[in-house]
Amino acid sequence: MEKQQCCEKFKTMIGGQALIEGIMMRGPDKDAIVVRGKDGVSIETSPRKKNPPKSLKNLPFIRGVFNFFDAQVVGIKALLRSADLAPEEMQEEPSKFDQWLEEKLGNEKFQQAVVGIAVAMGLGLSILLFFLLPMVIGGFFDRWIHNNLALNLVEGLIRMVIFLAYMFLVSRMQEMKRVFAYHGAEHKTIRCYEAGLPLTVENVRLQTRLHPRCGTSFLLVVMVISILVFSVASSALLAAVPALEAIRGTLGYRLLMIAFKLLLLPIVVGITYEINRWAGRHDNGFTKILTAPGMWLQNFTTNEPDDSMIEVGIAAVEAVLPEQEGADRW
Repeated sequence: MEKQQCCEKFKTMIGGQALIEGIMMRGPDKDAIVVRGKDGVSIETSPRKKNPPKSLKNLPFIRGVFNFFDAQVVGIKALLRSADLAPEEMQEEPSKFDQWLEEKLGNEKFQQAVVGIAVAMGLGLSILLFFLLPMVIGGFFDRWIHNNLALNLVEGLIRMVIFLAYMFLVSRMQEMKRVFAYHGAEHKTIRCYEAGLPLTVENVRLQTRLHPRCGTSFLLVVMVISILVFSVASSALLAAVPALEAIRGTLGYRLLMIAFKLLLLPIVVGITYEINRWAGRHDNGFTKILTAPGMWLQNFTTNEPDDSMIEVGIAAVEAVLPEQEGADRW
């Protein structure tokens, strides 16, 4: 039976994501890609880029947007690298288009192009599925619902249903089950490390696979915060431009509100980052309530890992530990 971790000694900033047969882990000074291939476990580390102390990228609310995009780029690069390091039977032959593009651009520029396209497609699909589609569906209700808060709540409910349905369907995909098991190994290893226990397979195995500072929780909070931000901002817009009420229910009005809300997404991400950052550093009743939905959702995005996956998780954490003990404190 899985035992819940209950003796956290400190909170670490170390975290990562699951890869194809591996884990990418990010520490305070370096990143690591650890993959189990046909010849055993391979470990690749690289120094982590840091912003200058007085950079705008370190300012509250702004830093969340930059960190979010940086995480997407680093995550895609690690995912592509893990595909190269994974066992041959899990690798796919490059298409003729990929081969032609690599010949034209060269290997380095080709890799940059692949990462750029992957990030753009990933973000584009997320915006389309979780924001644009709910906005379009919710916009049809403005003929009958004239209260702005109620309309945004309906839109938020639609967004949440789509998001939960998507996560459930992905969790049922056979090829994703091992990826989610590595996700579980990542969480369990970090839990063990935060408990101050030696990083052994036996100790890690006993930890919970749920973690309050997981990116899954971040996405769920984004959904909730978007309801609040969209409600307040759209109400302010209608108050500032009363003429908009005259075209409510028209296609032009819907397109205008969709464009306006899409422009607000960086603000939603920035606020959500600060909330998650604060909640991750405090343990009280309020933060437990705040993180509970995200913890529940991780039942879909994590699976119990086997011992070989736990070994990868241990190697990943050990690869990014700082030289100075405690330098990774959250």
